[in-house]
Amino acid sequence: MELNNLKPAIGATKNRKRIGRGIGSGHGKTSTKGHKGQKARSGGSIKAGFEGGQMPMQRRLPKRGFTPLARKEYAIVNLGQLDSFENGCVVDADAMISAGLISGLKDGIKVLADGDITKALTIKAHKFSAAAKEKIEAAGGKAEEITL
Repeated sequence: MELNNLKPAIGATKNRKRIGRGIGSGHGKTSTKGHKGQKARSGGSIKAGFEGGQMPMQRRLPKRGFTPLARKEYAIVNLGQLDSFENGCVVDADAMISAGLISGLKDGIKVLADGDITKALTIKAHKFSAAAKEKIEAAGGKAEEITL
């Protein structure tokens, strides 16, 4: 076998449609564009969302809400996930990332109260829910808020 003998597999290639090349091709005369109209004209294309002059949907619907510029997005960790650490351990951002609980910091870490914690851990995070703080302290641990 040599390079000059190589061919693509059968059915892997397809001939392109040669339009406007005579009636015998089956794609002559109107070149598969139908008769007249905006879509048959040279350079005639209709932009997305155009409804023939009718007020378009995106202008008929009211605008609602806004995106606050100062919004912070926290990486969320539940207490049930933190129970995998050893008793008396200090759990900070690096420990959570290495354990695979969070993939990145984003704007900080927030600990929520979903699940139960049975070990006395010192947890360092940017925010805690009130219930999470209670559960951590009830288990004999500490919830330390860190600032960015």
